[in-house]
Amino acid sequence: MTEPLKIRLVEAETFERPVQLRLPFRFGAATLREARQIFLRVRIEDARGSSASGMAAELMVPKWFDKSPELSNADNENQLRRSLALALDALKCAGLGTAFSLHAAVEAAHHARAAAETLNGLVASFGLALANRAVLDALCRLEGLTVAQAIRANRPGIDASTAPDLVGFHLPDFLSRLAPAESLAARHTVGLVDAVRASDIAAADRLNDGLPESFEDAIDAYGLTFFKVKVSGVPDADIDRLCRIAAVIDTKMPTYSVTLDGNEQFTSAEAVADLLTRIQAEPRLARFAASILFVEQPIARAHAFEKPVRALAAFKPVEIDESDADIDAFVTARRLGYTGISSKSCKGFYRSLLNRARVAKWSADEGTAYFMSAEDLTTQGGLAVQEDLALASLIGMTHIERNGHHYVDGMAGAPEAEQAAFARAHSDLYAVRDGRTRLKIEGGRIAIGSVVGAIGLGSSVEPDWSAMETSPK
Repeated sequence: MTEPLKIRLVEAETFERPVQLRLPFRFGAATLREARQIFLRVRIEDARGSSASGMAAELMVPKWFDKSPELSNADNENQLRRSLALALDALKCAGLGTAFSLHAAVEAAHHARAAAETLNGLVASFGLALANRAVLDALCRLEGLTVAQAIRANRPGIDASTAPDLVGFHLPDFLSRLAPAESLAARHTVGLVDAVRASDIAAADRLNDGLPESFEDAIDAYGLTFFKVKVSGVPDADIDRLCRIAAVIDTKMPTYSVTLDGNEQFTSAEAVADLLTRIQAEPRLARFAASILFVEQPIARAHAFEKPVRALAAFKPVEIDESDADIDAFVTARRLGYTGISSKSCKGFYRSLLNRARVAKWSADEGTAYFMSAEDLTTQGGLAVQEDLALASLIGMTHIERNGHHYVDGMAGAPEAEQAAFARAHSDLYAVRDGRTRLKIEGGRIAIGSVVGAIGLGSSVEPDWSAMETSPK
């Protein structure tokens, strides 16, 4: 192909929808019952005036990007709206460039401007990530390419300008070898207030909506073999709950894999090591302990980079998630003994690609098994979940945290015609049941052939923009 196309961002519109959860989800100290999903539509032009539209969507999750207790859910949403506004302003002012060079030109200044408005790195990342995805989607549509084709040919012009530690690593060769799979295993999250067994739910509290309401129901319904279990940082309570969870999995599954998510609930590596020691010493957790792949962000982000975690990593590999506030985070984490980092669309498509390149480079250089994992429970059916699945598959993930479908009633909130359009265009990914388009998981797997084969970033369908609310300024 020719040199990467130079483009400019010329228009951007933001819209929103409310999302009501069918089941409450607790992570860390927060319990989520409702949120808002933001949608972005942009238009780009090349130097000759040819143009195309692109889109992106993301749930504005309260109490994850900024966990400050003095902030309300509405405050958190306003932070994320402001981050997006700052990112769009910066990209519009960046002029003509490749999709990645526009990102590279504004990334540092965007984070600095956000920080000046007391928006932390994760909040800053949200806005730029959403804008970049919409621009990338538009670029793919302008050139008639799937996102995998665009990345393998490096049509965005990705280089090491934002990750100088990768200078000397041949990014074009690395990108050209990325080969997305057409299915991923679903890793089901067990929240801190989730019912483990159906008998844990009082008759008066049952939804009786035909969907799984307990952990054991979900295993039966979806054939799950990968699990992500939240831990609270209260050792006795955690061990008791893990034993109840393990008893269910051990009975139903001959083999399985587990990840543990601390969601910043531990103050130190020593506290995490104490929990892992207890897990290994508990006979009822023998199979469960042997099945743990890694531990995700156990230490609060304020302290996660204060001390090395190599002693903890001797138990199980440790990755960062909430500490991944900017492009340099993985480099810092590596020096302290972390070997993994999460991929989430809300933190950055390009960040995930560059971190995946780091995994390849560092693992080859050191013989250490650096890794990435695909996380994000909150992506909703439709555009958001498809963009995240496309990214995870592209960077070679084999399983992905995925149960927004469990806590939310499918594509609830979207008009029937929109739901039907997504179900028709992506019939491998969705099934229609009781008039609702829902994520389809069979044998524990998610089929995404229609996602990776779609022109653009993962979706052959546009949402119904006319059925949304205009996002507040």
